[in-house]
Amino acid sequence: MKLNSIITSLLENDMYKFSMGQAIYHQFSDYKTTWTFKCRNRDVKFTPDMVDEIKSQIKMYCELRFTEEELDYLSNVKWIKGSYVDFLRLWQPRYEDFEILCTDEADCGMTIETRGTWLNTSMYEIPVLAIVNEVYFRMAYDYDHLIASFKERLEEKINWLADGRYCLSNFSEFGLRRRLSAEAQEMAVNALDEMQKGGRNIGGTFVGTSNVFLAKKYNITPIGTMAHEWIMCTGQGNHKHNPAYSNWYALDAWVKEYGVLNGTALTDAITTDCFLKDFQLTYATLFSGVRHDSGDPYEWGDKIIRHYEKLGIDSKKKTLLFSDGLNFEKADQLFRYFNDRAKVAFGIGTYISNDTDVEPLNIVMKTTICNGQDVAKISDTPGKSVCKSQEYIDYLQRCIDWRMEHDSNCGKGK
Repeated sequence: MKLNSIITSLLENDMYKFSMGQAIYHQFSDYKTTWTFKCRNRDVKFTPDMVDEIKSQIKMYCELRFTEEELDYLSNVKWIKGSYVDFLRLWQPRYEDFEILCTDEADCGMTIETRGTWLNTSMYEIPVLAIVNEVYFRMAYDYDHLIASFKERLEEKINWLADGRYCLSNFSEFGLRRRLSAEAQEMAVNALDEMQKGGRNIGGTFVGTSNVFLAKKYNITPIGTMAHEWIMCTGQGNHKHNPAYSNWYALDAWVKEYGVLNGTALTDAITTDCFLKDFQLTYATLFSGVRHDSGDPYEWGDKIIRHYEKLGIDSKKKTLLFSDGLNFEKADQLFRYFNDRAKVAFGIGTYISNDTDVEPLNIVMKTTICNGQDVAKISDTPGKSVCKSQEYIDYLQRCIDWRMEHDSNCGKGK
């Protein structure tokens, strides 16, 4: 290893991994998944030294265990159950689940895949991306220069919030997966927390972070409910399911686990239009809000509000959570547009955790196989899918198209 350990606690994961993890443990413990890494930057190349360092870092990560103090912290989250905490007491990452190769066959020079139970592989995504990011930026650039530019831009952001230049309503830090480094993310969370507790923030309310480790350390709220994997695996991982009904299966399983708790639904796993087929009165009432992650956010928000109104639900009591490539200016504009029609909240990632003089990495790690079958998302933004089979993407799109054209029912009678 050339670098110090990047991931130092198993709590250093996004909150939605624990939200989904508990439901996976109770309902889908036998599901098996494959996850595939992709770098969308055209000019990024991981060197053999970087790949070796990434392997070493992941080996170190796989030696970690939850401490009793960390488990006690999770036990005090109101929707986490003792049975899941007991499972985590025994749980450990398995390096045998990883395949990491340095290869010219990949545009970026590296491939990463994980294979195993969904319980295991789901937990690997965020730490792997955090490791890849930090290794790359420490080894490809002058890190001291990067962190200096990061500090300068962070201070500017804090000043903008303190003087009310931007109005952000409630916002959270969502940057673990694409952060410059652990140092940078903690610096940002600490600065935002001090600003909030010091009463300096008149441009919005900093409500928490997706990073559970930092949430515990700074006694702030860990934020996160579900990700695309939840809809993809619950809906497409069962071979008997029509994948165009993936959202119904996902929402149904979520309500079985949480009832009215922990309820922010993700809309764009197989397009928001198809999601709304299943997001009828029962689920629209039970879930406190919905999250935007692709497509035009203004069109999306207007569509969601019309849907609530059609169902006779007061949209002012529901939350629109925006989380797609935000900066303060975009969030400010969205807040001003939707503020009088709904509760508005923001999850802001890269702009807070990796804003420097160089372009951040656009890397993802997505579920590509569940129970031996291809899975995919078809979001509201073309080209964001990660799937091993174009044939399956075409099939999934045909299923969605048929349902949108022929199915006038409100999904499964809900």
